[in-house]
Amino acid sequence: MRILVVDDSLFMRNIVRSVLERAGHQVIGEATNGQEAIYKYMDLNPELVIMDITMPILNGIESLKEILRYNSTAKVLMCSAMGQTTMIKESIESGAKGFITKPFDAELILREIESISYK
Repeated sequence: MRILVVDDSLFMRNIVRSVLERAGHQVIGEATNGQEAIYKYMDLNPELVIMDITMPILNGIESLKEILRYNSTAKVLMCSAMGQTTMIKESIESGAKGFITKPFDAELILREIESISYK
């Protein structure tokens, strides 16, 4: 699967990239903030976006809404720190196909991707 990874933390992007590539997925791009995520989505046309919620310039939920305005069938998996129940609910209500909480393990990410690929 061709995936765009969006997180303002280089450490988190590297972890996610490593998990995805070991499982045979292709990370076709990375973005460090919500605005960049929208531009990269439009340019790269990924099959899936894995996006953090808390980011500078434009947060993940606002970016999700913009991506879905551009492509209503976009598949976006949101992620954020534990304890952000309100944001989880808002992400799903805004159109995210799934949500994972940090810290997460490789198996969780891969299970969510597989689940989303059938939605």
